[in-house]
Amino acid sequence: MAEHTPRREQPRLRPAPLLFEPAEAASDPEHFFDLESIEDPRALLERATELTLAFRAAADRATEFQAVAAAQLSDPRRFDRLTPADIAERAEWTEDYAKKMVEFGRDLMRGGEGGNGGSGYADPV
Repeated sequence: MAEHTPRREQPRLRPAPLLFEPAEAASDPEHFFDLESIEDPRALLERATELTLAFRAAADRATEFQAVAAAQLSDPRRFDRLTPADIAERAEWTEDYAKKMVEFGRDLMRGGEGGNGGSGYADPV
């Protein structure tokens, strides 16, 4: 089951640019966005923080898309609609979490941003 930590209400952050990882670098387990080559701890902290925020923003956005997809897939107007159990199985969630994600997705589709006034990410749980 995917677990998400609550986020404080804040405007959606723009992620730092994620530099392209060449295939050779990506295959090296010690290589991660060239962080291992930064020797100055201040610069390392700055770039690592940028990446952390970028990945968080990407994960939050992906979660919103998951929720919208779950809501669309469970729409009773669809002839091929899925049950929360079916959605849970496909997304590797619990059924209870799938139900929450469906509701979160419906809120997003209505423009409610999960009840947080449109100010950013809202955790469905």
